[in-house]
Amino acid sequence: MKKVVIIGAGGHAKVIINILRKDPNYELVGCTDHQLVSPVLNLPVLGDDSILPYLYEQGIHHAFVAIGSNRIRQKLHQKAEWIGFQFVNAIAPFTCISDSVQLGTGVAIMPGAVINVEAVIGNQSIINTGASVDHDCRIGEYAHIAPGCNLAGNVTVGKGTFVGIGSKVIDGTRIGEFSMIGGGSAVIRDIPDYCTAVGVPAKVIKHHEEEGHHER
Repeated sequence: MKKVVIIGAGGHAKVIINILRKDPNYELVGCTDHQLVSPVLNLPVLGDDSILPYLYEQGIHHAFVAIGSNRIRQKLHQKAEWIGFQFVNAIAPFTCISDSVQLGTGVAIMPGAVINVEAVIGNQSIINTGASVDHDCRIGEYAHIAPGCNLAGNVTVGKGTFVGIGSKVIDGTRIGEFSMIGGGSAVIRDIPDYCTAVGVPAKVIKHHEEEGHHER
């Protein structure tokens, strides 16, 4: 069994812990968090992220970054990767994933998710509860497809982009990097990088700088 530390101790971490505990290949040793909190689903919080080098020295060489925020997940992934950690995938039971899907590392695929043929799911991305990603889609690293989203075929979602809960995206559409699609939106045309788009149909309402955006 591979010993795994969970980086994060919030609600998203709870779901990841629940998934990984069902996988006989992994032994969860604890969580890290930026503030001292009580155990998460009876899994101890070992300290803040400064403890990661020590854990690695103690022989814990696998991790999962269980942070919902795309930018924070990117930052912590890069830090843990620099230390030397390898990243496991958290794939829930009761998902439907085609054999031809290409999965990165550190990926979270939640219960009820469907990923169809020849889709590509980037490193550290999240396909959340009940979301569907159809054939030939490309999901960039650090992206988050929220619960109940439906992406038609040949959709591209850029690096670090957040597609809000229940959104729909028509076939062949490209959503740029580090953008945000508001919940319940219908994306029927391409959305550029570094912007926020909402509505039915989705329209850009805000542009932002590369380092100035965090999904809410």
